[in-house]
Amino acid sequence: MHAQKNLDLVFRALSDPSRRAIVERVSEGPVSVSELAEPLKISVPAVLQHLQLLEECGLVATRKIGRTRSCQIVPEGLSVLEQWTAARRSMWEKRFDRLGGILEEP
Repeated sequence: MHAQKNLDLVFRALSDPSRRAIVERVSEGPVSVSELAEPLKISVPAVLQHLQLLEECGLVATRKIGRTRSCQIVPEGLSVLEQWTAARRSMWEKRFDRLGGILEEP
């Protein structure tokens, strides 16, 4: 049940283009909140709201360094999404293999 809830949170987090852009940017390395806000053309408070959701689902971690809040990716946060996708891929590969076997029969 916990994994399903976490999967739902990850999908919810990644459903927003701004949050996907944030995840892509922090995947390149640590970045400050103000650096995240600039290319997105949204306010720092809006970025902080997006970051809160990304932190809740375990995709991003932030920490305060002096007066600056630094953000970085949490690679393990994507594992629930990878596992879900791998399970779906495996299921469809098995179905296509069975279909291929049927189509090869004389």
